[in-house]
Amino acid sequence: MNTHLISITVCLVLVFCPDQAIAADQARKVEAVERKAEALEQKAVSSDGNTLPAATKIITKPEAQTIDPDGEKPLDDALTCLARTIYWEARGEETAGMQAIANVVMNRLTHEDFSDTICDVVTQGQEQGACQFSWWCDGRSDDAEAEKSYSLAKEIARKALNQQLRDKTDGALYFHHHAVTPDWGSEFIKTTKIGEHIFYKPRAVSSDTRD
Repeated sequence: MNTHLISITVCLVLVFCPDQAIAADQARKVEAVERKAEALEQKAVSSDGNTLPAATKIITKPEAQTIDPDGEKPLDDALTCLARTIYWEARGEETAGMQAIANVVMNRLTHEDFSDTICDVVTQGQEQGACQFSWWCDGRSDDAEAEKSYSLAKEIARKALNQQLRDKTDGALYFHHHAVTPDWGSEFIKTTKIGEHIFYKPRAVSSDTRD
């Protein structure tokens, strides 16, 4: 190889290797955050929502924002699935309204009638053609489009996974927009109205065994 070709090769290495190294480092960081989210998700299931032990690693705000920066990632990790649900169900609302959606997802996560992963909770019912969360099967793109709202959704999802988010819904497992009156509303107990949505939880099952 002549001197000219060697010089070109060196220049190309100097130009491209740093970018590749940065990309690889970023990918490793994202994978680490996704593993944290999965561990926190399973901790929530096993502890039934109790406060996490001090030794448990939490997701930091900067870490959460590294996940799915363009809002186009496949829905295959806990933080993305939760953030996308918060975004699509309440992206036009104040923070409290978005937090309430996160509360419902986390309440379902720890309830025996629902799946034990967040992604399964938010996509539950698709095989029957009746989704639990309408954004998931409305036939439209699930990509997050508003950067500011999606960043807030990821921050709320982070706090929910860290168990740093107070349940504003009083244990709600269901909700609907205030402008509609679903048939199932009378089957449950209304707990509260937050933002654009009304929240419900199941009626207590009586332990009375009288005939």
